[in-house]
Amino acid sequence: MNKLSEDDIERKLIHFPDWDYFEDAIHAEFEFENFRDCFSAMSRIAFECEGLNHHPNWTNVYNVLTISLSTHEAGGVTEKDFKLAEAIEAIVEPIE
Repeated sequence: MNKLSEDDIERKLIHFPDWDYFEDAIHAEFEFENFRDCFSAMSRIAFECEGLNHHPNWTNVYNVLTISLSTHEAGGVTEKDFKLAEAIEAIVEPIE
């Protein structure tokens, strides 16, 4: 899997408004109604991660899930990260 250029990443991020690119990874933060909803989303995301054999760096504090995606073997962001971001977007429903 090849590392994407910054230009390619920025073009792809147009379709992912909740995500930002910095420090060789794409990052997002999602807020949920409560801890249960946040943890439920994390559980569903975990199944997607296993299916793609790609695992995020993430943290959870009460109702907030913070995610960073990077392909460590490639040393940056790849198509694999955007595929997982797309799966995550289909699962989470952030509070507006």
